[in-house]
Amino acid sequence: MSGPTHETPAIAVNGLECRYGHAVVLSGVSFAVRRGEIFFVIGGSGCGKSTLLRNLIGLHEPAAGTVKFFGESLADAGDARRRELLQTFGVLYQGGALWSSLTLRENVALPLEEYTPLTAAERDELVALKLAQVGLTGYGDHYPAELSGGMRKRAGLARALALDPDIVFFDEPSAGLDPLTSRSLDELIRQLRDTLGTTCVVVSHELASIFALADRVLMLDRTAKGVIAEGNPHELAKDGADGRVRAFLTRGENQP
Repeated sequence: MSGPTHETPAIAVNGLECRYGHAVVLSGVSFAVRRGEIFFVIGGSGCGKSTLLRNLIGLHEPAAGTVKFFGESLADAGDARRRELLQTFGVLYQGGALWSSLTLRENVALPLEEYTPLTAAERDELVALKLAQVGLTGYGDHYPAELSGGMRKRAGLARALALDPDIVFFDEPSAGLDPLTSRSLDELIRQLRDTLGTTCVVVSHELASIFALADRVLMLDRTAKGVIAEGNPHELAKDGADGRVRAFLTRGENQP
C-alpha cells in the first residue's frame, strides 16, 4: 500500500453520521480539508458544529462514516498508531481548557511530558518558544486566573502547538473576546498558517473572522442535519444558491 502524497487531504470525511443515543445530529457529512488551508465550520446555534468537531478529534465515536487524517483513519488505527496520529493535531478549546492549578509553563508542558522523551530542561526551552510564538513571553509563571480572556486563549493555543502539529482545531476562538482581541487572535491564526503551513480548522459563527480568514467554509444546518453549503464565504454570500446561506453570511450587511 502506498503512503500519503502531498495531494492527500489533511482531513477527509466521508458519510459521517453523528448522534447522541438515538438522536441524529448530523447525517451524510462529507468534505475534505486541504493541507495548509484555513477551513471554517459555520452555522447557527444548534446546527452541530461542536458535535462535528468532537467526532473529528476522536472525543466522540461517529455512528457511521469515516474520518481520515492524511489518508489514515483514527478509528481503525491500533493503539500505538492512534497515539501517533493524535500528535499530528492540536486543539484550542472554547474556554482555553487550561488547568487552573497550573502555571502557563506547566500547562504548555503537559503534552510534552505525555508524548515526548524530552528532559525537563528541553521541555522548558520548548515551552518558552511556544509562549513566545503566541506573544506571551514572560508570562510562564502566571496562573490562568491572572490573565485576560484573550491571553488565556493564546496560552491554550501555545499548548495546542506544543507538539508542532500539522493540524490545529479551533472551537469558537473569538467567543467572549472584544473585537480588538478577536482580530489579534485572527492574525495569530493567519500567521500560524502562513509561517508554518499549519492546516487550521475553525468552528465559528463570527462573521468578521469568517470573512477575514476563511479560504473555504462548510455550513451546517440544524433542520437539514447536515451540510447545506461549501465554498469561499465571499462567493457564497454573493451568489450562494441557498437563501439560508446568504442570510447567515449577510447578517447586518457588514462583511468586508
